[in-house]
Amino acid sequence: MLVWCLILLASVLAFCLSTVSGGGAGLVLMPLLGLVVPAAQVPATLSIGAAASSLARIATFRRSIRWAVVRRFVPAALPFAALGAWGLSRMNPAYLDVLLGLFLMGNLPLLFRTPGPVSDRPIRPSWLVATGAAAGFLSGFTGAVGLVFNGFYRRLGLRKEEIVATRAANEILLHLMKLGLYAGFGLLTTRAVTVGLAVAMAAILSSVLMRHVLPRMHDHLFRHIGHAATVAAGVGMLALAGGQIVRQDGMSLHYGQDASEFGASLSWRRHVFSIALEHHDEIELSHTVRAIATGHDGLIRNPTYLLHVSPRTGIRPDTRV
Repeated sequence: MLVWCLILLASVLAFCLSTVSGGGAGLVLMPLLGLVVPAAQVPATLSIGAAASSLARIATFRRSIRWAVVRRFVPAALPFAALGAWGLSRMNPAYLDVLLGLFLMGNLPLLFRTPGPVSDRPIRPSWLVATGAAAGFLSGFTGAVGLVFNGFYRRLGLRKEEIVATRAANEILLHLMKLGLYAGFGLLTTRAVTVGLAVAMAAILSSVLMRHVLPRMHDHLFRHIGHAATVAAGVGMLALAGGQIVRQDGMSLHYGQDASEFGASLSWRRHVFSIALEHHDEIELSHTVRAIATGHDGLIRNPTYLLHVSPRTGIRPDTRV
């Protein structure tokens, strides 16, 4: 019961923040949902909540929807969302989550920058189509990447209400289609649906709560909160995805030092990457593939690739078996 209360409370807060910042509840909730459902089912769970949130926002801010954006964004997003959902059923999304986390954390300098005036550039159809395709693929693969594209909406000259409403109109068909695809790929389990319905209830409640707050908020504060939410989501994605990679791929770091030598090694799957400082001026880089059992009479020992770098002898490659 405590876990469900935490999920409901965190979801309400995340979707309230999402309404203020123009998106990103899914990215904020990913670390929490990853604790209660398997990683591959997190996108399906998020899509249930995100679909409910989009419906509530369309009903609340329907007069602010920019249909010129929707008409160009959605046709490109739908097929690429299908491609992303297909990729999720066959690949581990943790490595993509790491890249997205690093990308989102790149917004940290924007927290300390004075926001400039909102752009009034005309809508360029080619950019809308390309952005729709990218948003569709990443959304299908990770479940929600709204904050990644917030800057694009702002550069189109959209006000805060227009960002919230237009994003919701862009994404409602996307989320509904993804739910059908996740079900077809076996990712929409009973547990994922149960958690997703709790998130959906929180999403609807947050829309009701924030309906009166958003029109009174200054645009600069709106953008600043969006940057802060983006950075927080990036940190959360890195922590969650990094932990998954460490557990699934058996990653470990080792280091040691004596009087004349320092060495460190990183193990990943069957690979070992090492660096050593020898004789105070020579660096040795190496890559070893761990031996594997043949199933018959022993082990196959794979070669170790070495590279020595020294100001005395230059660069010397070497291979040992």
